[in-house]
Amino acid sequence: MPVHLESHDPDVDLTPGTTKSDIVGFLYRNDEYGYSPQEIRDELDIPHSTAKVTLKRLYDTDYIDKTPDGYYHARSEREDLYRYTAALDGLDRMFTDHEEGISTDDSEQTSPDLDTAKLTDDDIEDAVGIIDEDK
Repeated sequence: MPVHLESHDPDVDLTPGTTKSDIVGFLYRNDEYGYSPQEIRDELDIPHSTAKVTLKRLYDTDYIDKTPDGYYHARSEREDLYRYTAALDGLDRMFTDHEEGISTDDSEQTSPDLDTAKLTDDDIEDAVGIIDEDK
């Protein structure tokens, strides 16, 4: 699949919805704090072994940093990961706004657009562009 050269970042190898992505998103949304592995596990509700392995991999690949006493935090110089997190937040807002427009009183009621809705690469790029403009 072709990539848009202006927005393509080969250094970000994350897939939304994975533990790796969730941890990066959490730490970059809360970049003024450092978190212990236990706090991250509790906040994201992930198993101990999964958190331990994922935190180590993220640290070893310079996605996140760690204080000498073991608190994990965002790396301030990783603008690409701030953009990634902002794009995730923008997509989340788009879907949340769409879902709030649908009545949940009648479980049989559905939006005709919901069944055929597709998120294109252009939609994602537009969301990232809007978020970048807000900075």
